[in-house]
Order: sequence, then structure tokens, then C-alpha cells
Amino acid sequence: MTLSSSASRPYDVILYGATGFVGRQTVAYFAAHGTHVRWALAGRNASKLEAIRKDAGPGAAQAGLLVAAADDQAALAALAASARVVLSTAGPFALFGSALVAACVENGTHYVDITGETPWVRGLIDQHHAKAKRDGTRIIPCCGFDSVPSDLGAWLAVQEMKARYGEVCASVKASFSMRGGLNGGTLASALNMIEAGQQAQMANPYLLNPDPQTRKPGHPLDADPFAPHFDADLDAWLAPFVMSPINTRVVRRSAALLGYGDAFHYQEYMRFGKGPVAALSAAALSFGMANGTAAMRIGPVRRMAKRFAPAPGTGPSEASMNNGFFRCDLVAQSPRGKTVKVRLSGQGDPGNRVTTRMVCEAALAFTGDRQTLPGGADAGGVLTAASGLGQVLVNRLRDTGMKLECL
Repeated sequence: MTLSSSASRPYDVILYGATGFVGRQTVAYFAAHGTHVRWALAGRNASKLEAIRKDAGPGAAQAGLLVAAADDQAALAALAASARVVLSTAGPFALFGSALVAACVENGTHYVDITGETPWVRGLIDQHHAKAKRDGTRIIPCCGFDSVPSDLGAWLAVQEMKARYGEVCASVKASFSMRGGLNGGTLASALNMIEAGQQAQMANPYLLNPDPQTRKPGHPLDADPFAPHFDADLDAWLAPFVMSPINTRVVRRSAALLGYGDAFHYQEYMRFGKGPVAALSAAALSFGMANGTAAMRIGPVRRMAKRFAPAPGTGPSEASMNNGFFRCDLVAQSPRGKTVKVRLSGQGDPGNRVTTRMVCEAALAFTGDRQTLPGGADAGGVLTAASGLGQVLVNRLRDTGMKLECL
């Protein structure tokens, strides 16, 4: 799709799933930051869309409204044909996202979302990558906290290693510190993957690589961690990170698409600092995650989790989301032992405030000069934040106040 053909469309960005918990936050974000673009809200309920547009204030007054259910192929095709890019927050994506992505691919419409459902993303690659690449359509899932900090952090480390030392990265390790809450949509997506019996797919460390069968596990940084340990490079006690089985797969896809090299390896952890209290905390989290994951495979436990967890469409309070934060520290090493450190950090609940900022800025990246995107205006495929948006998204996030630093 050329820029001239997309310019005739009535909207630059359509926010699909706008009545959900994160969806409402994207509307508020565009009302504050998207006044220079033509945008619209979309979902299955017209009256709810009207109420959300009104609640968003004057900045949303000119936003369009489009009604399209997730299984209405004709409505989704019309929606996709009306926009340069569709931003979707309507999960679980395996249940509600496939027809929308297909409509975007068919109509040459770029697409971003906040999914962390890696088996679903694998399906998108198999079904749509070839056509999207041929047509120059960028389909970029995982543009929220899953998995932008990991993906852009590793990409920055690779770029800095090359610029500073003229070498490739042999390994990148990331550690996360964060405070935030859980919304109902995130839990619903996680439970849906378990109920669909996708554990074996989720466990494949190369699930999102162009060809998952070409690499075999063996390097310790390719295996999902399960126990606590003290890492001298990161100078902290570390434990498994609940999002690492998502983020690491995305980073490895970027590595394959962008040519980080066959020797590149990546892993990430939850950070607890130094000392005996940190060691005990890392051990407790490791134990809790191992047992919690096993428990969620039991039907009655899942039903209980659904009963007591936040319902879809609900989440943390405004005060709680405002008081959240994240920090991601990365250490990269070259084959000759050269070291590069990168840090990403931001204010706000990672799964809500930060996710909203990231996915909205990912969508807005398409409203500028597409020649500045990785590969130029005509590149396409089922991509990642790093391979599909790269420095453009880095710059946009920095402009919002988020820190993305090479130390």
C-alpha cells in the first residue's frame, strides 16, 4: 500500500475495542495527544462508544464512531478500509482478533495491538506474513508492555554495541523492577491460552522465529528460568519474570528478522536487589510462579481465579495506575567481552498506563513520514516493535518523557 492510496482514507487511526478497560485509556490518550490526526473509536456497541467519546472531553469531540463486531467480516472489512492503521485492544485476541487482522491484511491497513498471546501471533505469522510482506503492510502485535521495553531495549543494546565497539552482541540479559496492577482482560487472555491447551507452544523458546524448527534449545539464555540466582552482571538477585515467556520470543523474532547474528541469545528476569531479603524474595517468587502455573492447569482452580479476579473491562484505580512504574536494565556482551548497558524506565502502571502510551505511540508512528520506518515505506510483514518501528518509536516514547538510555 502506498502512502498516496492510504491518504484518501477517512481516518488515520481507528481504535478498536475502545469500550474495554485499556481501550478507554487509548481514547483518553488520543483525546489529549491525537488532535492532529483523524481518528475514530470502534467496537460492537454504539451507545457505549458514544458515552466513551463524551467522557473523553473536547479532544474527542471530532472522533468518528464505527460499529463492528469481532465476527462481522463485512463490518471489519469496511473498518479496515477506512483507516491507515488500526489499533486493537480487544482481547483475548485468539477469540476476538483474527478476523480483524485478516481484514487489515486484505485491505493493506497497518495494525498494532497489545496482545501477549504468542500462539495466536504464531498463527498470524503462518497465515499472513508472506502477503503482508509482499504488500508492504505492517502487522505488529505485542506493542504494549508486552513486549516493547524488552524488544526496544535489546535493539538499542545491539545498535550501541555496533556503534561503540564495532561488534555484535553475543548475549543480552534484562531485569525488570515494577509496580502495577492487573486488569481483567490480561487475565482472560492468559486463561484462554491455558484452556486452549497451548502450553507446549508457549514453552517453545523459538515460537515466533521465522522457522521455529531451525534452532534447538541449548544455550542457557534461551531456556526459560525457573529458579532464583544472583547475577554478577546485573548485580542483583533475580527470579523468573512472569512475562519473559512472551517477551523473549518477541525479541528472538526481532533478532532473526534484523540479523542480530546466530550467536545472539536473550533472557530476562525479575530483579530484587542485593542482600538476604532480596534472595528470599526471589526464592519466594520462583516458588510461587512454579506452583501457580501448575495450579492454573487445573479446571476448578481456573474457575476460582475467574470468580475472584477482575472481570474483563475492569482494572486498577486511577490512583493506583498513576503511582505505578517500571524499570528495565539490560546488560549486553560481545563475543570478545565488551559490555554495553541500557536502561528503559517510565512512570505509570506498566500493564495499563505504560501499555497505553506504547501502543498509541506505535499507531501514531504511522502518521509521520513512513520512509523513516525500518526498511522504508514499502516494508511489511508480521513484525515486531523493533523490526517494524525501530528508532521512530524510540524517539516518540522519549518525547513522551519515557527514558530509553544507553549508559
